[in-house]
Amino acid sequence: MGKVEVEEKGGADGREDYTEDGTVDLKGRPILRSKTGRWRACSFIVGYEVFERMAYYGIASNLVLYLTKKLHEGTVKSSNNVTNWVGTVWMTPILGAYIADAYFGRFWTFLTASAIYLTGMSLLTLAVSVPALKPPSCGQDECNKKASALQIGIFYCALYIIAIGTGGTKPNISTMGADQFDDFEPKERKHKLSFFNWWMFSIFFGTLFSNTFLIYIQDNVGWSLGYGLPTIGLLVSVLVFLVGTPFYRHKLPSGSPFTKIFQVLVAAATNWKESLPNDPKQLHELSLEDYSKSKKIRIDHTPSLRFLDKAAMKTRPSSPCPVTQVEETKQMVKMLPILVATFIPSTIVAQCCKRKQQTWSFVYNVDVDSKSDLLEAMETLPKKDLPEDN
Repeated sequence: MGKVEVEEKGGADGREDYTEDGTVDLKGRPILRSKTGRWRACSFIVGYEVFERMAYYGIASNLVLYLTKKLHEGTVKSSNNVTNWVGTVWMTPILGAYIADAYFGRFWTFLTASAIYLTGMSLLTLAVSVPALKPPSCGQDECNKKASALQIGIFYCALYIIAIGTGGTKPNISTMGADQFDDFEPKERKHKLSFFNWWMFSIFFGTLFSNTFLIYIQDNVGWSLGYGLPTIGLLVSVLVFLVGTPFYRHKLPSGSPFTKIFQVLVAAATNWKESLPNDPKQLHELSLEDYSKSKKIRIDHTPSLRFLDKAAMKTRPSSPCPVTQVEETKQMVKMLPILVATFIPSTIVAQCCKRKQQTWSFVYNVDVDSKSDLLEAMETLPKKDLPEDN
């Protein structure tokens, strides 16, 4: 992750070199490009992601085994619970991104969610460590013992607190990293791509560490240490993130994107009988000076989804929507088919992962003395399917 040298604008005429993309400091003041952002700030952000992925996959990768071996749940029930939890983890970022963009900003949303995330990780570690919260052990014998309602409740409460925490951290930390590069500065815009390369590397590195070292610790040393290590790592990464606070650039909340989209849809529907002008320049649009003052990027008109252009017609009795707002709505509408197209493959992947969890949980619970016994047990799996829930 090399140090990026950026030519400073404005230095020749003696003026201070402020960012041009609307980023500010925590107090909402214009911010100097030379003293903030870029890799100086992103190094703290990328380091956080390594530990966060280590924490998440340290739980998710081996969770079905803990539910079956320690909480004594049936195989089918445990795999369903894992799938439900993972689905929640990936749905909550929609809400977290909305809250950050519309109300509190990425930094404060992320910081609050990190506190929630750490609370969940700490509670989960306590749930597998404190004797009163740990379910009864069965040893090697067939188990008829059950975890108490308190033990189950504390464990799942911790899991879903983590899911809420990831809802605020996952969508905001990467976009906050992107905010450290000014799109109006060519060299910084170029190095933003490099940031995402390192971002993906940090994700894969954290995942690799959790799927090897942490899984080994959980299986061979203990769950307390297996969950305690990523909890400590996550705490350290949040502290490191806070150290970088003076260097961060921040985007101000821009209001609800759904409100802007709704305005365009309503305006287009209201004006649906009107004929569009042949020249797109006759549509309503703010001046370049207005966009420059607001530090926003103007989007040129495109010929697709032309019925939405009626929202920008100047013949409307009320104020028309700017072309840029209409184009932003078009971009969101165009993403809907992509979203719908991912439903089927995502469902297939989820079911395959569930089947794999059930199968490996079955194999893990089979008491075998040799490879031949294991193979014989595996051969019976398709015939009697999976063990029923207790």
